[in-house]
Amino acid sequence: MTTTAAPAPLPPLAARARDVGASPVREILALTARPEVISFAGGLPAPELFDTEGLRSAFDAVMAERPRTALQYATTEGDPALRAAVAGRLAARGLPTGPDDLLVTAGSQQGLALLATTLLEPGDVVLVENPTYLAALQCFGFAGARVVPVPTDEDGVLPDALEELVLRERPKLLYLIPDFQNPTGRTMPAGRRLAVAETAERHGLWIAEDDPYGELRYEGERGRWIAAHEAAADRTVLLGSFSKVMAPGMRLGWMRAPEALRRACVIAKQAADLHTSGVDQAAAARYLADRDLDAHLARVRGAYRERRDALLAGLPTALPEGSEWNRPEGGMFVWVRLPEGFDATERLRTAITYDVAYVPGAPFFAAAPDPATLRMSFTTHTPGEIAEGLRRLAPAFG
Repeated sequence: MTTTAAPAPLPPLAARARDVGASPVREILALTARPEVISFAGGLPAPELFDTEGLRSAFDAVMAERPRTALQYATTEGDPALRAAVAGRLAARGLPTGPDDLLVTAGSQQGLALLATTLLEPGDVVLVENPTYLAALQCFGFAGARVVPVPTDEDGVLPDALEELVLRERPKLLYLIPDFQNPTGRTMPAGRRLAVAETAERHGLWIAEDDPYGELRYEGERGRWIAAHEAAADRTVLLGSFSKVMAPGMRLGWMRAPEALRRACVIAKQAADLHTSGVDQAAAARYLADRDLDAHLARVRGAYRERRDALLAGLPTALPEGSEWNRPEGGMFVWVRLPEGFDATERLRTAITYDVAYVPGAPFFAAAPDPATLRMSFTTHTPGEIAEGLRRLAPAFG
């Protein structure tokens, strides 16, 4: 008689896959996908502001004029015309850049993943703002890095605290979002940027300067990139994205990096996906050639400024007395701190029953989370919808 043995158990997942959790923001977006929910949770551009006509025209032109190349495999570095267009925009802002200085990525998120792959060994130290972009924490976690938060204030990382941590921890990488930071919306002033550059030069570390929101400035003067400072020019990687200025569904970003590191990232990208979508790159290049992106952005910024102001105007009556929040000069987010004793994660469960949502701040902290904090995005909804969302939100804090 033949006995059938039980199947042998499968090998376990890699430790990094077990230890890095899912994005709470993505989880919340799934919970709030119902059309009746007014969500301040996701950092989503307003879909009605996409230049659909211009993008359709760009895709049509590419498919009519060069479908065989646009639909074929392409070089890993990216479409030459797109890289030239990005280089021109950077140079116009005072950062001399050539097409060969750039690598096109699947959103700036992939650029961050490529940096983690090429720079970080398990146990390497990465310094971050506290709080910081949640997906960056995931990237560094998958690489096995030890993430150490740098103390911050309303202007970003504190230079003296940064210096102390660099001396003590000997980090390999410092990750920053200097303009309209996610999640806090704050912007790092010129003096802080220079101090960061000089610290990196003095002590020898890489800087990842993430700039997905820099084109969304509503007031004030545009700041100088850290990458433009001579002290950090040979050690700063600038990451950019078309997601907030063109369309996130195209998944197009770029990386400007020193040659040796850029080459390593090209090889890592070859292993990941060979190259970013050729047809999307070609359409983006054609769009930039045929259309006035700056004119489009002026319209977007005008709408987003109104939405920011609508959110700020309604917060005093929507939030409990003693709450605090900032007034970002641009970007997509307002950072809120509820009074002592409030737990934003706990109150979210109640808020969802009123068909309104936000993102609790706790998951954005690399250490010692503040449970009273939350992030509110103002770009997705019209001023009228924002007012209604805040009306629904008020009872959740009652």
